[in-house]
Amino acid sequence: MDTILLIKAAVMGIVEGLTEFLPVSSTGHLILAGALLGMDDDKAKVFDIAIQTGAILAVVMVYWQKIRDTVSALPTQPKARRLVLNVLIGFLPAVVLGLLFGKAIKAHLFTPVVVASTFIIGGFIILWAERRAPSATRVHHVDDMTMLDALKVGLVQCFAMIPGTSRSGSTIIGGMLMGLSRTAATDFSFFLAIPTLIGAGAYSLYKERALLSMADAPMFAVGLLFSFISAWLCVRWLLRYISTHNFVPFAWYRIAFGIVVLATAWSGLVVWAE
Repeated sequence: MDTILLIKAAVMGIVEGLTEFLPVSSTGHLILAGALLGMDDDKAKVFDIAIQTGAILAVVMVYWQKIRDTVSALPTQPKARRLVLNVLIGFLPAVVLGLLFGKAIKAHLFTPVVVASTFIIGGFIILWAERRAPSATRVHHVDDMTMLDALKVGLVQCFAMIPGTSRSGSTIIGGMLMGLSRTAATDFSFFLAIPTLIGAGAYSLYKERALLSMADAPMFAVGLLFSFISAWLCVRWLLRYISTHNFVPFAWYRIAFGIVVLATAWSGLVVWAE
């Protein structure tokens, strides 16, 4: 067992868990961390997607009571059925567009200019959304969302296929721009992440199964564990944070990180390409 490899897997798991649910793009951070740690081959790319499952398990744990209550109320409460239907509706666009365009996006958009641009543009969009969102709020709780709201958020989530965009950033900020409160948009983003990221992880493992062997199990287990722990801490912190704060600091962080992308690409420190 390679101790250094397991330490690297733990670091990558922490990076994934801390960035998956913040509007800062976990993909961009994993590319940077993987390049610095020497974990940027084809197997490492499968690893990056697979450890998202650990982060999703953290969301399930944090929202366990809500999930349990919703499932148990499905036979009797229209509100519970509407929430589950909304999650499925929001999930479908990512499935369809991912299957149609995922390979082309990986082939052509994983470039320094694209990654840096999406980081910086996303930062300015967050600043704009925070200025207009409070006056546009019409949905204050995730249970009050309509199917059209869910479809719109699901379509916005597809922008996250562009590297550097951020899945959580797309869904949370997109939801706010469409009239969801900051809390409702964040809650729905977390619920939508469950099928989206589990599906992406399972599909990637199946498609690239020839690259893997039982010898890789300890590395994946460590990555999943640390992804779970860091995501659990991050999600709990974020839910407290949004009750009294906005996303403006994340906007400025994105802009600064976009500059880091350009600097690391220019210096040759990171290869921002598939």
